[in-house]
Amino acid sequence: MKHQIGGHDENNFSYNYSLIEGGPLGDKLEKINYDNKFEAAAGGGSICKSSMKFYTVGDSVITEDEIKALIKGSEGVYKPVEAYLLAKIPKLAT
Repeated sequence: MKHQIGGHDENNFSYNYSLIEGGPLGDKLEKINYDNKFEAAAGGGSICKSSMKFYTVGDSVITEDEIKALIKGSEGVYKPVEAYLLAKIPKLAT
């Protein structure tokens, strides 16, 4: 898969990028844009607000089931990232 970094805003804890080649794009999607923003949670920790925008090839149509599968696939990335960050937090505090 090939990604293109759109940018990041350290002050607002946000970043965006696009999937531009490979992976779930197949022959129906030109690209998928991802926008992510992290906010402090009331009980501690953080909340990630994420949105995805799908760009189809020509007049291709993606179904609701295909969109749900794409969203579920992208959510699978967050668990390993969360585990990695949680493992690093004690080391950062020392």
